[in-house]
Amino acid sequence: MRVTLGFDTSCYTTSAAAVNEHGEVVAASRMLLPVKPGERGLRQSEAVFAHVRQMPLVTDQLKEQLKAVNAQVVAVCASAAPRDEEDSYMPVFTVGFGHAKVLANVLDVPLYETSHQQGHVAAGLIGHKRPDEPFVALHLSGGTTELLACENGRLTLLGGCADLHAGQVVDRVGVAMGLPFPAGPHLEKLAMQYEGPVESLLPVSMEKDGLTCHLSGVETRAQQWIREGKMTREQIAAEVFDVLTRTVARLLTGACQKSGAKKALVVGGVASSTLLRKQLDRRLTKQRVKIDVLFGQPQYSADNAAGVAAIGMKKYLEQHG
Repeated sequence: MRVTLGFDTSCYTTSAAAVNEHGEVVAASRMLLPVKPGERGLRQSEAVFAHVRQMPLVTDQLKEQLKAVNAQVVAVCASAAPRDEEDSYMPVFTVGFGHAKVLANVLDVPLYETSHQQGHVAAGLIGHKRPDEPFVALHLSGGTTELLACENGRLTLLGGCADLHAGQVVDRVGVAMGLPFPAGPHLEKLAMQYEGPVESLLPVSMEKDGLTCHLSGVETRAQQWIREGKMTREQIAAEVFDVLTRTVARLLTGACQKSGAKKALVVGGVASSTLLRKQLDRRLTKQRVKIDVLFGQPQYSADNAAGVAAIGMKKYLEQHG
C-alpha cells in the first residue's frame, strides 16, 4: 500500500498521520502539548521543546500502525506555517517540517510543504465528497477564527474575528472556572449538563456585512459572572456556547451571501464540539437559511496531521500518478 506521511506541530498538538492513494487515513498518532493547571497555553519556545520531546513517541505509535498495513512511504508532507501568506510564521511548525525533511531525505522520496490551515480544510473534507467550488470554510480554533473562500485549492480571507478567537474565549472562560487546558471538551460537558433555559444573555457583535465578529466582550462578561458567583458554571458554559453558535450562524450567512457559495465547511478544534454542531443545525433550520453546512469528522477537527498527509498524497498523485 502506497502512503504519504503528514506532520503537523501546532500550538496545541504534536501529530503525524498516513493517507493512502484513496484518501483514506490508515495511520494516525497525536499528543496534546503539556500545559500546567491554571495556565492557558505554552510560549513558543516551550512548545517547540515539547514537540521535540514528543515527536519520537508519536512516530513510534505511527510506525506500528504502518507495519500493520504493510505501508510503502512514497512521499512526506508537513505544515510549515500557520497560513498560506508569505509572512505567516510560527516557530512550532519548524519542528514538524524539520522531521519531515530528514525523513524524506533518508527515504529519498518527495517532500511537500503546506500550511496548518490548508491541513485543517483538507482534514475536514475527509469522508465527504468535495463541495462544488467555490465554497466557504470557517476555521474555528484557539489561534484562528477566519472565514475563507475556497476555490481551486486556494484560500482567500473573507473575514473572521477582530479580537479574540473562538477557542480563546472557550479556553479563558474554562480555565477561569478551574477546568484543564484546552478547556473545550470540559466546558461543553458543563453546558450540556445545564437543564434550564438558555436566555441568550450575551449579545452577538458583528460588523462589515456580517463578515467580522467581536468576541472579547463575551469573555469579559463571562469572567464577570464567574467572579460574582451568582450563576452556576453550567449556565455560564451554556450561554457561551449559545453566543458562539449565534455568531457562527451570522458569519456563515454573511460569507455565503458575499461569495455566492451554497456550501460551508466548519473546521478547527472548536468545530469538534457536538453541542455546537447540533445548535447550529437547529438555528439555521429555524431561520430557514439555505446553507449546506459540512463538519469534519470529530477526530479530524482538532489539530491533526491527517489533512496534511492527504494534501501530500494529492500532490504526489498529480506528479507521479
